[in-house]
Amino acid sequence: MSTNRKVVWSWALFDWANSAFTTLVVTFIYATYFTRSFGDDPELTASWWGRAVSLSAVAIAILSPILGAAADRAGARKRFLLVSTLVCVAGTALLAFVSPGTPNAVPLALATFVVANIAFELGNVFYNSFLPDVSDADSVGRVSGYGWALGYVGGLVCMGVALVGFVQPETPWFGISKEAGWNIRATNLLVAAWFLVFALPLFRNLPERRLGAVRFAPGEAFRALASTFREIRRYGEVFKFLLARLVYNDGLVTIFAFGGIYAANTFGLSFSQVLMFGVALNVAAGLGAFLFGFVDDKLGGKRTVMFSLLALSGATLLAVWAPNATWLWVAGILIGIFVGPNQSASRSLMARMVPQEKQGEFFGFFAFSGKATSFLAPLAYGEASRAFGSLRAGVATVLAFFVVGMLLLARVREQQA
Repeated sequence: MSTNRKVVWSWALFDWANSAFTTLVVTFIYATYFTRSFGDDPELTASWWGRAVSLSAVAIAILSPILGAAADRAGARKRFLLVSTLVCVAGTALLAFVSPGTPNAVPLALATFVVANIAFELGNVFYNSFLPDVSDADSVGRVSGYGWALGYVGGLVCMGVALVGFVQPETPWFGISKEAGWNIRATNLLVAAWFLVFALPLFRNLPERRLGAVRFAPGEAFRALASTFREIRRYGEVFKFLLARLVYNDGLVTIFAFGGIYAANTFGLSFSQVLMFGVALNVAAGLGAFLFGFVDDKLGGKRTVMFSLLALSGATLLAVWAPNATWLWVAGILIGIFVGPNQSASRSLMARMVPQEKQGEFFGFFAFSGKATSFLAPLAYGEASRAFGSLRAGVATVLAFFVVGMLLLARVREQQA
């Protein structure tokens, strides 16, 4: 499969498809709309949103290794990916119909988001596990970079469509009303359609050999999880890498969940300005992921991740200090440039170390490392913001996760791994 360009680009296009969810729903449009429209206190609604993200993270951490192992045993990673994609698409579409004025709007919106977000993240377990199949040792960094770059560009293009068709015009497309923010919520329907349509090439062109029937036996699943955890500890450098990612990825989760909220509520950016801010970040992130894919193959994944964490720490400090929107833009562009390489190089580094027969299982632990404690950073953000009455205090907590993660990563011996 690694020599088949059609397969490689079908795999990478899935990043283009699913990034619309993180860009529009998790980070920029719906998250901002929720904090402004579902309550009178932005700090309080930001705290609710943070708890929803945290709850998602706990569920993902528990389910990822179990489902990854089940998919490996049955040779059914693609089927698992299909189910998770359809659940995320359906949940995203349903968000459009939850109006702030309806009874129980807050718990309904948050519950729907949690289900969609869990499905999205579980899908990434199976999607990422195909990376070793569609690349080789000399190209894994570039192929991973292609996927991340296409993802950021896809998020950019989808957000551009949302801006032109739903948010900015006096009369949104299809005659959609602006009453009760219906035009903003309708962007969720755009995301759902975008995700579904552009995911189709992967399901059509990526082959997979079936190994057996899929069975869900809770006792057996937890025994397999415990066995895999014991086994993964035997891969000492892999274990140290996952421990480092356990920490620094928490900072990334917080940036994705609260970037738009911070820009809107601290600097007074309108929905249109938040969208343009997101466009700039996606352009920077796409370029960074693409260019650093070549750096990754030359210098190695560890060095690439270390450098990105150092740069992200500096950019976070700049965002906390920023006295006006201009400096926020500078900090945001820097974050965009280095957040793509961080994610791409982390994925390629894992792909270099994963045993071929346990790709889903090990990438399940890769997802586990990204989510097991990822409730801490969003929770710290929300609670610090509420305690100090300022979202700047929340952003400042992100820095600690980057620095500690960098120190742990420094202990990983990549060549030995």
